[in-house]
Amino acid sequence: MKLYNTLTRQKEELVPLEAGHFKIYSCGPTVYRFIHIGNLRTFTMADWLKRALIMEGYKVTHVKNITDVGHMRVEMLDRGEDKLIAQARKEGKSSAQIAAFYTEAFMQDESKLNIIPADIFPRATQHVPEMLEIVQGLVKRGYAYEVDGNVFFDIKSYHSYGKLSGNLLEGLLEGAKDLTDKLRHNPEDFPLWKKAEPGREMAWDSPWGQGFPGWHIECSAMAMRYLGKRFDIHTGGVDNIFPHHEDELAQSEAFTGTTFVNYWVHSQHLLADGQKMAKSTGNSYTLSEIEARGFEPLALRYFFTTAHFRARINFTFSALRAAQTSLNRLRGLAVRLAEQAKGLDNHEAGNEWDEAFRATLRDDLNMPRAMAVVWQMLRDSNLSPAKRLELLLEWDKVLGFELEHYLKSGVWKEQFDRALSLSNLESTLANLVRERETLRQAHDYKRADSIRNHLKEVGYTLGDIPKGTLVLPRRPEEDFKTISRSSDAPDYGNQPDLYEFSINLISHNSRADLERCVNSIVNHSYGRNLELVILDNGSTDDTLEYLRKLAADTKSIHECDLAVQVIFADHNLGFATGRNASFKASRGHIIVMLDTSIELNGNIWTELEKTLSVEEVGAAGPYGLVTYDLREFMEEEGEVDAIEGYMLAFRRKCLPEIGLIDEKFRFYRMMDVYMSFFFKAAGYRVVTTPQVKARVIKHPHLEWYSMTPEEQQTRSKKNYDLFRARWHHGESLLVHNYKEGSRWFGHDHAGHVKGEHYHTPEELPPPGVPHHHPHQHWVEHDHDHPHYHSAMNPV
Repeated sequence: MKLYNTLTRQKEELVPLEAGHFKIYSCGPTVYRFIHIGNLRTFTMADWLKRALIMEGYKVTHVKNITDVGHMRVEMLDRGEDKLIAQARKEGKSSAQIAAFYTEAFMQDESKLNIIPADIFPRATQHVPEMLEIVQGLVKRGYAYEVDGNVFFDIKSYHSYGKLSGNLLEGLLEGAKDLTDKLRHNPEDFPLWKKAEPGREMAWDSPWGQGFPGWHIECSAMAMRYLGKRFDIHTGGVDNIFPHHEDELAQSEAFTGTTFVNYWVHSQHLLADGQKMAKSTGNSYTLSEIEARGFEPLALRYFFTTAHFRARINFTFSALRAAQTSLNRLRGLAVRLAEQAKGLDNHEAGNEWDEAFRATLRDDLNMPRAMAVVWQMLRDSNLSPAKRLELLLEWDKVLGFELEHYLKSGVWKEQFDRALSLSNLESTLANLVRERETLRQAHDYKRADSIRNHLKEVGYTLGDIPKGTLVLPRRPEEDFKTISRSSDAPDYGNQPDLYEFSINLISHNSRADLERCVNSIVNHSYGRNLELVILDNGSTDDTLEYLRKLAADTKSIHECDLAVQVIFADHNLGFATGRNASFKASRGHIIVMLDTSIELNGNIWTELEKTLSVEEVGAAGPYGLVTYDLREFMEEEGEVDAIEGYMLAFRRKCLPEIGLIDEKFRFYRMMDVYMSFFFKAAGYRVVTTPQVKARVIKHPHLEWYSMTPEEQQTRSKKNYDLFRARWHHGESLLVHNYKEGSRWFGHDHAGHVKGEHYHTPEELPPPGVPHHHPHQHWVEHDHDHPHYHSAMNPV
């Protein structure tokens, strides 16, 4: 069996140190919250490796650590507070209670995904003596030094540092910029032991005083304790390569004087929208959220087979739905083969298929190719049903889809037994199914389809199988189109207005706020012709149930004639992407971008309409901001630099000119300011509406207050950087710097490009195709927006 070794950067044949016995260490979870499915991809990779080695006849000893001390983020390495302690404070529990709760949750997630439990799950808190032994040994050997109760590893003393990650010493980033940096001999040195601050809950006695271990030393100690000073395989995610595994390797080999690990194996990132799945990005999902949307955990396991573990894979619920369908199909074939099997001929051919499957595992654990062999074998009519079933169940010992348990449990009857599915129906509906079967036999497909459509309307999906018709309850997503990106949303940009106002809402696990906001719109519509456009950004709670009812029948929830359009995203697209989708789908003369924390308490429509009837006004709303330096923003009324996104209204026809929002804004902060500046660059004024402010109630923004201060700061900074990169040159746009004559409105000014730019007929794009070139409303600012030229008028 060959596997790619991160250390040597090539595929190598696996040879165990002890004949017939592989020892594997996997970096486990830090138990301060629920792990996300990106973590589960890494643990599933290790599970496949373990299963494949067992299939090859090896004994496997597997150790997977539980970090219940909490490791530090790179930017927090020496602050003295780790994630686990921060979460304990947030939940009002002890660190031990938090660790125990999330450890159990992790074990349940692995069980649901059919990951074979590790032989040993060592806890970091139970191995502090081993950690201290290694730290003392490193100090004694001259690889580490102590300063004021802190012990650091001197990376310049270890000349092979960087060999795992490829990071050269001179190119490494400096450590965190705080007081402890002054204690280091080299900025890149990493902590082995840290001095405990007064009152720290998790601290231990050491030769250097009360303290606690650094992140990396934990794995070295636990791996050596159970697998020895040198072992075979170390697994983890690519984000562990540097600094964690690089530092773990350096300190371990410096301590033992020998090779630490023979093969380093790393799983690539699970992406969403092309970005690494992470809580800070707002695109991470837990297994419980997967289940909440009606998917089985094993469907996720199947999804992981669709890409090699060293390749990135982009997660969407659409892709997961396809995986669920494939898993169900695989189960259906297993059921059919079991029904058709009439005893196995031990002399029947089939070894070439078995060898082909095993070859895919031996070649760098290639699961996509393994699944291709599975489906090819199942289609081989030269093999008896019994032989195909035997091969499938044998291979499933590596695949891990629990097919044998599925067949023995009888669960399959609920999905594939026609008689059972009919018995669960009301007699009138069951009779309709039988009538349809008779019509199909008579080739009267028109009337048969009519019955199918009727059953669909009352909530059932029909599947035609060899023994008749299978009737199953419809999955909710079958009734509502879902989108995976903003371009999937309907685009009515070139269509005429149908409503006076389109109110745009974004929902994500926020039913209480959403329902309160929608009710307030209904109760304060004042006879206006309103459209409500709601983009559900991948909710996994009862928000979905509310929106599905709302989408199916507005009057089932609200006795009104409010037009409602609900767009379901199959995962969290991010805030800007969701807004763009709702903008495109809107048909109102005025679009009101509204946050669900807002509750209407009066007539806002007249004032918004009046304000935006002034052509020079581009954006309006109750809450305004001004700035003097593009850094600090203060609330203000009247002529402002930006309208806060709690409520931002604009004419729909302005969208082509200002453009859609940069979809890198996954979080809402600063996106409203960013958008407001496009209105200003296009020559429009941005103003507040005090009368509207008096007629709304602004409730606490639950998403903001659900985050820790650190998370708030991290996400806000990321969005501010996006704003600053685009508008760092925008001082002259500010109200504070406005000078009469420096801005002109409209396209008829002598300085505007329209007044001085002409096209020859040859330069014109085809009719109906938009054309771009810079437009100016300021001496030092231009903006770009699509426009059309008539073939008869090339100006």
